[in-house]
This record gives sequence, C-alpha cells and structure tokens, in this order.
Amino acid sequence: MIPGNRMLMVILICQVLLGESNHASLIPEEGKKKVPGVRAGGDPQSHDLLRDFEATLLQMFGLRRRPRPSRALATVPQYMLDLYRLQSGEAEEEEDAAFQYPERSASRANTVRGFHHEEHMEKVEGVLEREATPLRFLFNLSSIPEDELLTSAELRLYRRQIQDALSEEPGLHRINVLEVIKPPRPGQALITQLLDTRLVRHNASQWESFDVSPAVLRWTRQRHPNYGLAVEVTHLNQTPRHQGKHVRVSRSLHQEPGEDWEQLRPLLVTFGHDGKGHPLTRRAKRSTKQRRRKRNRNCRRHALYVDFSDVGWNDWIVAPPGYQAYYCHGECPFPLADHLNSTNHAIVQTLVNSVNNNIPKACCVPTELSAISMLYLDEHDKVVLKNYQEMVVEGCGCR
Repeated sequence: MIPGNRMLMVILICQVLLGESNHASLIPEEGKKKVPGVRAGGDPQSHDLLRDFEATLLQMFGLRRRPRPSRALATVPQYMLDLYRLQSGEAEEEEDAAFQYPERSASRANTVRGFHHEEHMEKVEGVLEREATPLRFLFNLSSIPEDELLTSAELRLYRRQIQDALSEEPGLHRINVLEVIKPPRPGQALITQLLDTRLVRHNASQWESFDVSPAVLRWTRQRHPNYGLAVEVTHLNQTPRHQGKHVRVSRSLHQEPGEDWEQLRPLLVTFGHDGKGHPLTRRAKRSTKQRRRKRNRNCRRHALYVDFSDVGWNDWIVAPPGYQAYYCHGECPFPLADHLNSTNHAIVQTLVNSVNNNIPKACCVPTELSAISMLYLDEHDKVVLKNYQEMVVEGCGCR
C-alpha cells in the first residue's frame, strides 16, 4: 500500500498541474487560490497525468479498474451503511439499539463485503411445494480477491411480525440455515447439512444473523463447489396459515405498501483481511468543533479536504463524499521547539544548518497518520466496506 504522505504528494502535484481542471481540483481549504494550470482539452500530458493519478489511487484501493456501477443493480444495504457509520465515528451504537455491532468478526477483518443472492435461482425447480420445503439461495462470491483471507461470514434474514397470530398459540418459529452439499435434482429434496438454527417468537419484526462461516470458508479457502445455502422456516405448532409468513426469503408477487424488497432481501456478509494494515476499529463519534490555531510559519498541520466528486468518483464511492486528509507545511527553525516533535537527527541537522547553509534544514513531514473507512461499490456492483491505512495526517514534525 502506498503510504499516506506519498498519496498526498500525488494529490498536491495534480492540484498544481491541473488546478482549474474540473477533474482534479483538490485544493486545501485554507487560503484557496486558483492555480494557473492546464485546462481540459489542452496539453495531452495533463490527461496522461490525470490517468496515472487515477490509476495510482485505484491501485491503493485494491481495484483493477474504475468501478462503473449499474443504477439498476446497485443497492447499498442499510446494514452496511450502519456499519460504516460506526466505523467512521459518525454515529454511536446507542443511536440504534436494534443494531448489533459484529465485534468479534470485525476485530479480525479490514474488509467487509455484502452479497445479495442470485434471484433467478431462488427456488429449486421440480421440488414439490410443501410447507417446510427449504428455499435455496446462490451467492456469487467470485469477486472476492484471492489474496483476501476470509475469517467469518453471516447470513442476515429479515423476519416480520405476524399480526393475526392468536394469543393462545405459542408463537414460536424455528429458522434453519443449511448448506446445500450436492447439486439439486428435479423432483428430489435438497441434500443439506445444518449450519445454524434459531428459535424465535413471531411478535417482532427484526433482522436475524446466522453463522455460515464453515460453508463460505469451504467455498473460498478449500475451493469446494458452491451449491448455495438453504433456509427452512417452520411454525412449531404446524399452523398452516402461519407457515411461510414469518421470514422474508423471496420477493412478494404483490408488493405491500411501504415495502422495500431491496432492503429486506437476504444478505450474505463476509469479513476478511487482505494482509494490509490493521483490522476495523469502532471509532468514537468525532467532535465537529475545530480548534483555532495562531497563525505562524512553523511546521504544523493544514487543512486539505479531498472531495471525491472532483475526480468523478462520487458515483461509486458511497461514503464518505470526501475527507480531511490534511498536510504538513511550515518551517523548522533553529532552535527546534519541543512541540515540533523532532528527532535527534533533525535537531543535529538544524544545528549544522545554522552555521552551514549548504546543509538543508529539517523537513516538515507527517509523524502520525490514521486510517479512514470507505464504503463503495466495486467493479462487480458489490458493496464493500474497507479500512485504509495512513490516509489522514494526525500530527506533523521536523524530521
């Protein structure tokens, strides 16, 4: 991965060379000035630089090409948005008591991916329509990079409250999630093995999470054939009118008022690590207050807001729309003050510079960098939440 200071250097170079271009106006917030540069349609060299700039950032994000999401297929699940908001410090978990943060799974991963099932393969053709017949779901996981090591996976199903349930009934449903271990044949029942099960009451509408890690790890690590997952829902007292009414596993033939199937359909979530950087960390909600600093020429951090719409990436980057990257700039005067966070070498170099101008002063550079979380659509229209290291300057010093 490209270090954050090198990335910011690329951004600043593009800002200077492409200052007035609509494609790369990444200008610091403080003291914004129009930089005379090459306008679009002018020097072909500017287009080559812009293309290299985009390729460099895409490589840093682990993408082979720029995603171009399909409006018809791209849907961002609310679960992924909520997870991003907690990861980025935009919200607290207490704001939504129903949201269960996946502490254990996230602590071992720096990448979360969301997959909707291939809806045209929703049911098994030829299987008799019985009340307890499980529905089969196929999830295409081919977009997961080979160098990404999956650590866990969960299947999220939405169950809705049954409004007409009689009070004297126990109101319990059994939800089984199974792995299909052999390809289904017309007219025969699915051959499956149980992955996870849950006993739930029908008096609430909420999401349920099931651990499907063993199956997904077999498909990805051990390269076993992926025949999909199956979901089986049964009412314990076998009341026929309640069967199949509790868990949303298929699209309604007639959509109910206020129903959003794209947000209610089953969601497979994978947690993995690509070996780069640290795992996801839930951040505290950040303060919006900005500290005022006295204007001086010494080395310090300056604002640099990177707006993804400036490079035309707002169509595939869901969140954030941009972020404060900051940059370091200023003098390293003799003698170096303690707050300049200098190394012993920088102190010696500055001391020598004071008596010999042929030796340059120490440089003002980032000394502490932090990560950001990004939610985006990849080249396959799949939703990805990823942690990127060394993206934000937290501290500057003379080195």
